[in-house]
Amino acid sequence: MLLSIFNTLFLFFTVFIYLFGTTMIVNALARMPFWQKVLAGFMLGALAGVFLGETAAIFKPLGDLFIAAIKMLVAPLVLCAIVVSITSLGSQTNLKRLSFKTLGMFMLTGTVASFIGLAVGSSIDMGGSLELASAEVRERNIPGFSQVLLDMIPVNPFASLAEGKVLQIIVFAALIGIPINAVGEKAEPLKKMFEAGAEVMFQLTRMVLKLTPIGVFGLMAWVVGEYGLSTLLPLGKFIIAIYVAALIHIIFVYGGLVKFAAGLSPVQFFRKALPAQIVAFSTASSFGTLPASTRCTESMGVSERYSAFVLPLGATMNMDGCGGIYPAIAAIFIAQIYGIPLDMMDYLLIAVTATVASVGTAGVPGSAMVMLTVTLGVVGLPLEGIAFIAAIDRVIDMIRTATNVTGDMMTAVVVGKSEGQLDEAQFYANESDEDGTQVSK
Repeated sequence: MLLSIFNTLFLFFTVFIYLFGTTMIVNALARMPFWQKVLAGFMLGALAGVFLGETAAIFKPLGDLFIAAIKMLVAPLVLCAIVVSITSLGSQTNLKRLSFKTLGMFMLTGTVASFIGLAVGSSIDMGGSLELASAEVRERNIPGFSQVLLDMIPVNPFASLAEGKVLQIIVFAALIGIPINAVGEKAEPLKKMFEAGAEVMFQLTRMVLKLTPIGVFGLMAWVVGEYGLSTLLPLGKFIIAIYVAALIHIIFVYGGLVKFAAGLSPVQFFRKALPAQIVAFSTASSFGTLPASTRCTESMGVSERYSAFVLPLGATMNMDGCGGIYPAIAAIFIAQIYGIPLDMMDYLLIAVTATVASVGTAGVPGSAMVMLTVTLGVVGLPLEGIAFIAAIDRVIDMIRTATNVTGDMMTAVVVGKSEGQLDEAQFYANESDEDGTQVSK
């Protein structure tokens, strides 16, 4: 009798401890920052691969599910986001010239960022001797340049959407957005439809990206179980390549434009931009850095009117770190670890796709991953490679965001100077003292 009571109490106590412990773990996971959840998924997946070996392949469907969900987003997201970005720019009728100058600067620096990423990524052997295999890798027929240009025109836009032909979707979205602006009020219902569609896709993207820790766990368990821990070694070189490319872009491209396009001191620019750069690096959020970047640009003498226009627009559309440098180096890294050679046409496609897609999709949470998916899809690289770099995304995101925010402030200064929206005396002034006065140098 006593033994039966003791067993019952022990069972009750065990169930209580299990439920209590499970609840505590779930609550702790719920309070963890997202990047920590992804890192946890990465580490647990690697451990599962080490201990289970090839048996860890049972977790691969979790990764396949995540990759499939990401693929599902790309076509409608790119279509809606690029149409909205073009129509919203065109709605600023009183700032039309300023708008196009600003967008032109975004595209110029984004293109340069892509080529810097390609140059740095190609010069560093990030993959080492590691070569993985993937069912996604197929024999590719690389067409000539003229054929690439012809293939950008969607003969059947609906087929392009169904088949996920991203370059054709980008061109079609641009061809829709421009006439919507030209038609004006009569096209307002269509414009609102795309705006609503973009908001829905942004929300769906947020939902899908919550699966990232699970997807990373499944893919890493399978990869480490299949190929061993040596698969993780190239990540250090990948991080170094991103930071080197970002610093080159910030110092030489942004500094050069401030010096030669605006005729101002790059040293003074970087001195006044430093507070916003530190906030961007620590928070990894362009929108979260807006108050700091606004204060910095106003201390540089940029008018409040233009500053209030260019900085939010830049936080949404100007993504040299996320849309230029990162996809270029990541695509080369993934090609290296899978042993896939890239030629000049591949590099050109990477640069063009990364630059254009960044302008349309940069406002999406987790946009770097979406843009990388677009780039990998265009060049025909395996999407499973995302699992390698998702876990270290936070480390990379800090320098990406610092690059993006610096580019926003540079655009405010350079374009502002050309349009009479910058007070040069204030640019060279010392920092404001407490009562708001400026002391000239």
